[in-house]
Amino acid sequence: MSARKHTALPKAQILIEALPWLTRHNGKTVVIKFGGNAMIDEDLKAAFAQDVVFLRHAGLKPVVVHGGGPQISAQLDKHGLVSEFKAGLRVTTPEAMDVVRMVLAGQVQRELVGLLNQHGPLAVGMTGEDAHTITATQHRPEIDGELVDIGRVGEITAIDTGAIEALLEDGRIPVISSIARSADDGHVYNVNADTAAAALAAALNAETLMVLTDVEGLYADWPSSDEVISQLTATELEKLLPELSSGMVPKMEGCLHAVRNGVHTARVIDGRVQHSILLEIFTDEGIGTMVVPDGPGHRPGHGHGHGQGQGQGES
Repeated sequence: MSARKHTALPKAQILIEALPWLTRHNGKTVVIKFGGNAMIDEDLKAAFAQDVVFLRHAGLKPVVVHGGGPQISAQLDKHGLVSEFKAGLRVTTPEAMDVVRMVLAGQVQRELVGLLNQHGPLAVGMTGEDAHTITATQHRPEIDGELVDIGRVGEITAIDTGAIEALLEDGRIPVISSIARSADDGHVYNVNADTAAAALAAALNAETLMVLTDVEGLYADWPSSDEVISQLTATELEKLLPELSSGMVPKMEGCLHAVRNGVHTARVIDGRVQHSILLEIFTDEGIGTMVVPDGPGHRPGHGHGHGQGQGQGES
């Protein structure tokens, strides 16, 4: 008996440590951008699904948004369609858009829905096209002072959260592919998934936006140091944006947009770490980089005492 008690005790302590966070996050919406390595590695995918289901059973309302860059590139190759990038964006012809839509809605989303639904009748897959969830217009990036046509790449013009809210109300987990229809020309557009997740988090009045990446977080002084900034304010982040690597820009711009539009915290976390979502939401230390709004009660290092975020700077 005494041996059994002994081994069970640490488990109880871990569960109790989660209690303040369970209380704080109960009933809150959290938008999670699923991407990077976590989408490709089978073990990480399974762990991700467990985490999201855990959040749902812990009283949170998770919403998953996904892209599928690597899968899209592979499928375009198969179809003999060349991937060309301009200003960091994939030039998307109508033929390529058909493949993008097929991969996102028919492959990546289906797989994720299947993994989540191993745990119960929870996940419902949809794209931004459904119920006008995301409406876009054609995005024309400026290159050397000229607006360039890069095809079916969309810029979000409107969000309608009605369908997502109905699913959440019903206890479901929405899984959303970042594709949108245009009100201008009726065409379907590919939207950056980081941008879509941030726009949805703001529109849903989410407590938290979480973006899975393939790095530990935002580095203070990369490449000369691998120290991760554990917390920063919107203004501090804005100053750093021009120095960031191109892959981090849409993620950090998304975090900035979210906290400037009512989301309490936005976090970039390492999707290569199993159960990184649970570590981030339910532990004192947290991992990754947390962005908080400007203003009182949000001094980095003291998130703890304010019922918002979780002072990662203290660890």
